[in-house]
Amino acid sequence: MDIFGLLTMIGGLALFLYGMEVLGDGLKKASGGKLEIILEKLTSNKLLAVLLGAGVTAVIQSSSATTVMVVGFVSSGIMSLSRAVGVILGANVGTTITAWILSLAEMSGTGIIFELLKPTSFSPVFAMAGVAIHMASKKEKHKNAATIMIGFAVLMFGMEMMSGAVKPLANVPEFRNLLLKFSNPILGMLVGLVFTAVIQSSSASIGVLQALCMSGAVSYATAIPIIMGQNIGTCVTAMISGAGSSRNAKRTALIHLYYNFMKVAFFMIPFYILNGCFNFSFMTDSASAVGVAVIHTAFNVIMLLIIFPFTSVLEKMVYMTLPLTEAEKEDSRKIQILDPIFLDRPALALEMCKNAAVDMAKHARDGMLLAMGLLTEYDEKKAQKVRELEDLVDRYEDELGSYLVKINGHHMSSKDSQEISILLHCIGDFERISDHSVNIMASAREMYEKDASFSKKAQEELVIFTQAVTDILDTAIKVFCDEDLNLAKKVEPMEENIDYLSEEMKKRHIKRLRKGKCTIEMGFVLSDITTNYERVSDHCSNIAICLLQINEDSFDTHEYQDVISSKDNTTYVEEVKRLREYYRLP
Repeated sequence: MDIFGLLTMIGGLALFLYGMEVLGDGLKKASGGKLEIILEKLTSNKLLAVLLGAGVTAVIQSSSATTVMVVGFVSSGIMSLSRAVGVILGANVGTTITAWILSLAEMSGTGIIFELLKPTSFSPVFAMAGVAIHMASKKEKHKNAATIMIGFAVLMFGMEMMSGAVKPLANVPEFRNLLLKFSNPILGMLVGLVFTAVIQSSSASIGVLQALCMSGAVSYATAIPIIMGQNIGTCVTAMISGAGSSRNAKRTALIHLYYNFMKVAFFMIPFYILNGCFNFSFMTDSASAVGVAVIHTAFNVIMLLIIFPFTSVLEKMVYMTLPLTEAEKEDSRKIQILDPIFLDRPALALEMCKNAAVDMAKHARDGMLLAMGLLTEYDEKKAQKVRELEDLVDRYEDELGSYLVKINGHHMSSKDSQEISILLHCIGDFERISDHSVNIMASAREMYEKDASFSKKAQEELVIFTQAVTDILDTAIKVFCDEDLNLAKKVEPMEENIDYLSEEMKKRHIKRLRKGKCTIEMGFVLSDITTNYERVSDHCSNIAICLLQINEDSFDTHEYQDVISSKDNTTYVEEVKRLREYYRLP
């Protein structure tokens, strides 16, 4: 091979690796994080976890990406280690689909059908169509589809360049002698391991091996140990991702490593013992790209069937390597789902933020409901719980805000940018609702310590007012969690009704004050409570309006409120009337 052939091979390798990267990115963006969320939610059954792991990996074309996601899920506490095992086993099978796609480059035959199926025929069409769509379309979905086509075309062009460049090497004695050395099982395995570890993609390293096989210079005696090494080398990415994470993340990465070591050991030891006894004749035959795909798939499927019944042994092995610490046993609930591992996948990271924001919303609601309950029956333990929930919600706001800013630094679709805007608006409202719960708890504590209470009439009114606030809070949280835009339109009338109730209660208190049925001191307490109730309803309104206005591309909150609460809006006016009747004060 001359210098120009070497440059062609290097260029082909570069195009191949870049095409694989572009193809993977396109597939990940097209999935929009949905596949990963399905993976996270539907893995309670180990067999289902295996099938999902295989399916997701086949779609996103990367077992390393799937495993890193699983490491993140386990590190975040949203997937158990036992559930992760099945996904990892499935990912190792799912990655074999890439070898079959790449083996298309070796297709031969006559006739129009064979010609059309050859990458040299359809890759240029994919490239032209992909570029045309990418340049002409403004829609994110179309651009993602175009990226997938371009990536696939570049990948196959790179494969063709590599195989074409290495073909002359088949007649070079020195190259053949070098490959013969790799037929040593240990040396061949090490070569496959190191190469895969360096490029951090077993799919890419399998593709390079298939390109070499097309030259006819690689025998099965050389290809088999290299394939074994590639299966171990792919563990490096997961090991790196787990290195800076929790002990559970490290355990997940170790499961991937131990499983692949077990696969290789269970195959190589009996295979080479039998080869020594019977001297398999096919070992000296030239390996083909299809042959590599067959070996790669058969090896992973057979080893899965053998090892699957013993997945509990894998768990015991990692717990022996990294035992549970006392800190882990006593660890309290933390906000773990915002793991830095997800930042490389903005769509998935955003889904994790939504999950965290839903938890935050529920904690804010729980704190407020507890605080309102203290007004009728004070309990110090419940008061302390209100404070704890407020602290937790504060932590959510800090961590979510920082995490969302980090996500925003990545390339985002316009839809994802809108989602970030909604989350940033809403988490501030949840935090303020939580603050008001502490204020209400303080009012309840003041009355308890002073052994003071409202008049019977004021208590009856406060019960109705509290119910109205409870209802708007529950509605706003449901609107946010379910992204229910129809329900969101019902929040603003509820907020206006609460403003009305607040004014009405203040007027009634003044009347009681004049008649000597209430005190000025209790009037201050009542004013604090009603003010906090009003503020809570304002934040509930903000949450609903935020979802509505962003989905309708309107960003002037006050203008939007004026439109939906206009007297010309008969639906709104009728709903306000109905609510005033429903929450009528006694």
